[in-house]
Amino acid sequence: MKKAILFCLALVLLSIGGVALAAPPYPSSPISLIVVYTPGGATDFQARIVSMPAGEEKYFGQPIVIVNKPGAGGMTGWNWCVEKGSKDGYTLVSYNMPHLVAQSIVSKPSFTVDSFEPIANWGADPAVLIVPKNSPLKTVKDFVEYAKANPGKVTVNGAGLYVGHHIATLQLEKAAGIKLTYIPEKGGTDAFQAVYSNKVMSGFNNLADAFRNTDNLNILAIADTKRHAFLPDVPTFQELGYDIDDASVNYRGYCFVKGVPKEAIDKAAAVAPAMFNDPMVVSKMKESGSPLLVLNREETRKMFYSQKAKLEVLLKDLVKK
Repeated sequence: MKKAILFCLALVLLSIGGVALAAPPYPSSPISLIVVYTPGGATDFQARIVSMPAGEEKYFGQPIVIVNKPGAGGMTGWNWCVEKGSKDGYTLVSYNMPHLVAQSIVSKPSFTVDSFEPIANWGADPAVLIVPKNSPLKTVKDFVEYAKANPGKVTVNGAGLYVGHHIATLQLEKAAGIKLTYIPEKGGTDAFQAVYSNKVMSGFNNLADAFRNTDNLNILAIADTKRHAFLPDVPTFQELGYDIDDASVNYRGYCFVKGVPKEAIDKAAAVAPAMFNDPMVVSKMKESGSPLLVLNREETRKMFYSQKAKLEVLLKDLVKK
């Protein structure tokens, strides 16, 4: 009898201990989101909007905290995530396509497309060609004619090397038969400031940022296959006779570094698309001229690898070793 009582007591203690040791449901604390560009730029700005509802119980039930790690067109932050970032599910990473893929093809950083676990896409932001408000180059025709007469003297900046802005510049050089001088900046904010202040003659930058800054610059054309609802009067390069497609359109969203627990991946994949489609998010994105394109996990994964296949061919042609 005594042994039976002791055995039952042991089972109770083990049961209590098991409850105490059981992991709480994911997530049980705030989640960091690594943004690999400067504060105030389109990626940072949009990441803050789409992550605002994260704390609601129907989504993550915990806030998402933005952590900026800018540099080298995103490579600094993505390298850090792969080399030093947490794999416990509490460090989300913002991706930018084609940047992440193009850099892994050309620059050989610590990451490739296979280093990340796609979760969901929130937007697709085309590149636009911008000039200062007082620039004498009022049209793409003006721009190309001046560049042909002054090879290499037209400066064009963007948010780093082999980001969408750089790819659009390379495409324009080829399509128009001109030589430009590309200047990589630390991020989109720095790139815009350099255009505003006439430190450079022109730039390729995000449609979303250009939409919010039309008082300070002129937008000459959009690097996409069709006009955009936010800038209906701005022609595409294709309309103007230049073979520039949508290869530089900037897709943005959430991913994890490979190795994160399945529980975290499944939870994030389930709630992120719904969060991106939250009415408050949709409203704020529209107000700010930020194009929304919500893709689920499988659609985002397909986009990752279709971009990889497309850019391997495109960059082989555009990048001269």
